[in-house]
Amino acid sequence: MRPTASETGLGLHPSPEPFAPGNQPRPPRSSTACDDKSPNIPTRTPDAIPFEQIRERAYELWERNHRPEGFEIEFWLLAERELRKERDRRKAADGLTSQANPRTT
Repeated sequence: MRPTASETGLGLHPSPEPFAPGNQPRPPRSSTACDDKSPNIPTRTPDAIPFEQIRERAYELWERNHRPEGFEIEFWLLAERELRKERDRRKAADGLTSQANPRTT
């Protein structure tokens, strides 16, 4: 006759399910959960830099730096920073030229 798990001291007991089917906790339902404009999805601001543009710049920076591993976030942030500065310089230059040449209609 074979000894049972409790007799051998292994203590092998089937582990209970953390939540029995039907007893799982559920988040509260809200009327906005299925709406198109969910509060969890950030809306895009008019002056936001496009994702694709940041991705391309980050890739260029990564290649210029001999493709190091583990620096994805740093290159992404650097690309974002560079693109913002370029955009701000362009806006400032456009503002200066429009002040220097006021339009008369």
